[in-house]
Amino acid sequence: MGRGFDWIDDKFHVKAPHKRFLQRRIPPGLSYLYCLGGAAFCFYLVLFATGLLLSMYYIPSETEAYDSILHLQREVNLGWFIRSLHKWSATFLILCILAHTLRVFYSKAYRPPRELNWIVGTMALVLSFASGFTGYLLPWDQKAYWATEVGTSMAGTVPVVGPFLLNLVRGGVDVSQATLSRFYSIHVLWLPAAMSVLLWAHFHMIKRQGIKRPL
Repeated sequence: MGRGFDWIDDKFHVKAPHKRFLQRRIPPGLSYLYCLGGAAFCFYLVLFATGLLLSMYYIPSETEAYDSILHLQREVNLGWFIRSLHKWSATFLILCILAHTLRVFYSKAYRPPRELNWIVGTMALVLSFASGFTGYLLPWDQKAYWATEVGTSMAGTVPVVGPFLLNLVRGGVDVSQATLSRFYSIHVLWLPAAMSVLLWAHFHMIKRQGIKRPL
C-alpha cells in the first residue's frame, strides 16, 4: 500500500497540500471518550455507502416500497446484511453523537471560543434524529406508517401554524404517497447534504481551534 500510494503521490502530489490538514496537535491526557466524534463520523460514512447501495433497489412507491424491501431482504445477495448494517449504523451514529455531546458538555468545551462549534454539533444531532425519523417510514409497513402518523400529527398541535406545518410535513392531510416521496427526498438528498456541510464546518473549526485540554 505504501509503494502504491507513493506512485499515486508522484503523479498527483496529494501529500503536500494535505499534510497540515492531517496533522494536528493533541493535548496530553486524552482518553477514548475523545474518539466518540470520530466514531460517529465513521458510522456516517458507512451510512452513506450503504444508503447508496440500498437506493439501487428501493422503490419509493405506495404499491412497491414494501415489496422492494422484501426483494432486498430475500433475493438480493447480501441485501439483508447491507440493510442491517445501515440500520445499526444509524443507531450507533445517534448514540455516538449523544455521548460526544455529553462529553463536550462535561468538559465545558462549549465555552468561547468554541461556542459556534457547539451550535454546529447540536444541529448535527438534530439532523441525525430527523434522518432516523424520515428513514423509518421508507419500509412502508404498518409499524412505519402508524409511527409516522403519530409523529407527524405532533406538528398539527402547534398553535396557529399547526395545520400548515402538518400539511408541509406530510405533503397533504394524511400520510400518503406524497409523504413517502417527501420523506425519501429529505432522507437521501437534503439531510445528507446538510449533514455534510455541518461536518465540514465542525472539523474545520476543530482544526483551527484545536482540542480542548481535559479538565
